[in-house]
Amino acid sequence: MKLGFIMGEKVLITSALPYINSIKHLGNLIGSILPADVFTRFQKLQGNDVVYICGTDDHGTPAEISAMENNIPVDEFCDEMYIAQKKIYEDWNIDFDYFGRTHDVENHEITQEIFLKLMDNGYVVEKNSIQLYSIDDKRYLPDRFVIGICPHCEYDNARGDQCENCTTLLDPTDLISPKSSISGSLNLEERDVKHYYIDLPKLESKIKNWIESQKNWPQTSISIAKKWLKEGLKTRAITRNLDWGIDLPGEYYDPEKVFYVWFDAPIGYISITKKWADKIKGDPKLFSQFWKDKKTIYYQFLGIDNVPFHAITFPGTILGYNEKNKDPYNLTNYIKGFQWLNWEGGKFSSSQKRGIFTDKALEHFPADYWRYYLLLIAPERQDTSFQWKGFQDAVNNDLNNLLGNLVNRLTTFTSRYFENTIPEAKKGDREIELINSFQSAFESYITEFKKVEFQKPLKIIRSLWQELNKYFQEKEPWNTVKEKETIYQTKTTVSMLAHGLRITAIMLFPFTPKIANKVLLILGLEELNINQERYDKLLDWRKLENIKIPILEKNLFEKITDENIDKLKKLYGPVESDVVMKDEDNINYLSYDDFSKVKLITVKILNAIEHPNADKLLVLTVNDGERQDRTIVAGIKNYYKIDDLIGKDIIIVDNLKPTKIRGILSEGMLLAAEDEDIVSYLEPNKKVKEGSKIK
Repeated sequence: MKLGFIMGEKVLITSALPYINSIKHLGNLIGSILPADVFTRFQKLQGNDVVYICGTDDHGTPAEISAMENNIPVDEFCDEMYIAQKKIYEDWNIDFDYFGRTHDVENHEITQEIFLKLMDNGYVVEKNSIQLYSIDDKRYLPDRFVIGICPHCEYDNARGDQCENCTTLLDPTDLISPKSSISGSLNLEERDVKHYYIDLPKLESKIKNWIESQKNWPQTSISIAKKWLKEGLKTRAITRNLDWGIDLPGEYYDPEKVFYVWFDAPIGYISITKKWADKIKGDPKLFSQFWKDKKTIYYQFLGIDNVPFHAITFPGTILGYNEKNKDPYNLTNYIKGFQWLNWEGGKFSSSQKRGIFTDKALEHFPADYWRYYLLLIAPERQDTSFQWKGFQDAVNNDLNNLLGNLVNRLTTFTSRYFENTIPEAKKGDREIELINSFQSAFESYITEFKKVEFQKPLKIIRSLWQELNKYFQEKEPWNTVKEKETIYQTKTTVSMLAHGLRITAIMLFPFTPKIANKVLLILGLEELNINQERYDKLLDWRKLENIKIPILEKNLFEKITDENIDKLKKLYGPVESDVVMKDEDNINYLSYDDFSKVKLITVKILNAIEHPNADKLLVLTVNDGERQDRTIVAGIKNYYKIDDLIGKDIIIVDNLKPTKIRGILSEGMLLAAEDEDIVSYLEPNKKVKEGSKIK
């Protein structure tokens, strides 16, 4: 399906369901919920019929762990956290059509229905598996109750379901040195258990055909999906030993088992929409219109770590359900996966008091201050970093000095010279030039939104404020107002400024709705329903003529002082060592001191064998100039024949702490480049002796 914005289209938008277990930080917000809200508002201004669905992900081990830590029953904990999270998103001006829950009865019913259909269609198998049991905790440990070292990237705090560092999906038994996240105990043993699995290998051809038909996905999403397919799909458990979750239906019921949270959570998109249609809107037909009408366009917003679930496993579930089904569900048309937002160059950490969370942020500044800056640095193609200085500059320079100053100038001139009325304009060449500039910028703004971009359209709005400021300065209305012969020029300048502010306010509305509404109120549009201000009628340069506007009693914005920032740094970080350099696009740079700690050398491969405990790893024996028995474990088995590697010079990280990977000690890391289906090790382009330093 071609993605386009034709007025009157039905559009379904979902953002990744936030875990119920805790209040989310700013990185969680910009990674799915906030951009989805912006895109929803934009689509409504396009005149489309849009529904934005989200809700809490209530099940799984995070909820159980948090309830245990708070010493209350898990259902009570989830009830309290749902209310808290819902209130926070309302305070952030997130315009969900419905914010529901995966523990609602609708999700129980639909999840069980989909499971039974998958079973009937032959896409569920029962298998024996190994599950870790904690002797000290006297319980089975589902994936998130286990932490350890990732066997792929060596991240030392990987969870038993997925490494958040490299996004690889894992089983708890894959981890190196696994331990209980409840007690920290290493006293674990493997036990045989039976579970149901979705047969992804059997669905692989359907999933592959669907992914290959996607022509509009961003590169990040399509690359992750293709990487998974290239590596080959494996069966994945859809049940686990837990008390909290959705029971298996009918004859499959087992008091010790519930559905795995990854299985029921994305089904929540469907069930929350159903509850919205049936109980909130009172019109069950709406559910079919948004989930089963092939003309509906469906967008998903989520973090990069969630892409595999939304590009592979959830579509596989729906494709399996849809087979032989006369009433199938739609699959998504677009997956927008966001990279990570860091905190002053480091990761958010509540335990280390690093980073600000969504509830605390609003205690200091209005939501739209945060929204503006977060969207300006949205991590769309690469990780970005929240910087206090960047936040301060965005509010003070962009909002206060640019937009706020333009509003002040307008109200000053209209109250002083034109009885608080926006005058008519007699447009000359310079005004036509400004109008054309707005036309071109607006077309670019729409084009970028069509690409589901966020930084770029926001920066276009900022450039239009700069254009307006430049125009006002050039026209010098403070001089032309002094003479009768030139007073018409002042009227024209003020009128053009007012209309430019109206246009940019409506363009700004998806990003910062309260700021946009304040500007429109100042322009005398107090009765305006902004969602009736369609973009096809936006560029109207006469709409405000002769409209009375109110007197501005105080500045639109308050500047953020250095003292404010110093106090906030003490509360939320960073510590001195966290500070990193950045450029104007907010790219984090590694300091020379930090990089100088990394020692890279050349080595020669003397031998290579397959790793006895892993499908994708090779065990390389290399000569590093001092030793000829050094071992490197590398994930290149699928890309090179062993015979082709013998005698090759490669580059490794020499001073990486030796780590066991699947039982074999790796004494360094091979450097390689990866581009979708290609992995290429790095090598010197001239012959150098083994152990040569890379400078």
